[in-house]
Amino acid sequence: MVIDDPTLLAEVTAAFREYERALMADDIPAMDALFHHAPTTNRFGVGEVLYGIEAIRAFRKGRGGSPRRRLGKVAITVYGAPDGPAFATADAEFFRDNVDRRGRQTQSWVKFPDGWKVVSAHVSLEGSSH
Repeated sequence: MVIDDPTLLAEVTAAFREYERALMADDIPAMDALFHHAPTTNRFGVGEVLYGIEAIRAFRKGRGGSPRRRLGKVAITVYGAPDGPAFATADAEFFRDNVDRRGRQTQSWVKFPDGWKVVSAHVSLEGSSH
């Protein structure tokens, strides 16, 4: 198994960056294009649990945009070779304006014939420590 093939890593990193751009611009068509269009695609957010692309689409349309944020550390790892199946994980810290808690985002990406798509995503905020 090849880990972090430079070509694949550059591709999925570009897709990740495009998703972040679309998220901050509330570009729903661009976000939708970067998620796999299937009932098996899931997204767990800070306040929602969404099973399937239709639930994800409905949430985005009704949300009115994402809270503003800036990214902290981002770790992307890709598994596979350019001539075969490929899978990637993208783990990111983020910081929302006027929020003390650090956010965390994990995305699982798969390379399909039409490009890299998120098949699972999880967004959360750190809890209070004691």
